[in-house]
Amino acid sequence: MTLQSLLVVLLVGGIAGWLAGLVMKGRGFGILGNIVVGVIGAFVGSFTLGLVGISIGGGFIAAVANAFIGAVILLFLIGLIKRA
Repeated sequence: MTLQSLLVVLLVGGIAGWLAGLVMKGRGFGILGNIVVGVIGAFVGSFTLGLVGISIGGGFIAAVANAFIGAVILLFLIGLIKRA
C-alpha cells in the first residue's frame, strides 16, 4: 500500500465516520474513532451491499457513500451492544 492510497483510505474513513456520527446523533467516537469506524464501515458496507446485490459504482463519492452506509450500520450495532 502506497502512502497516497493510505491517505485516501484515511480520508474516506474520516469523512464517512464523521457523517455517520452526525446521523447517529452523538454515537461518534472522536476523530480517530470515527476514522476507524469509517474504515471498518467501508468493509461492512461493501459486504452488506454485496449480499443485497447493490452496486454504488466507482470513484471517491461512491467510496464515501459505501463507507458511510457501513459506518451507520456499525454504529447502530455498537449502540445495540452497549445497551445490552
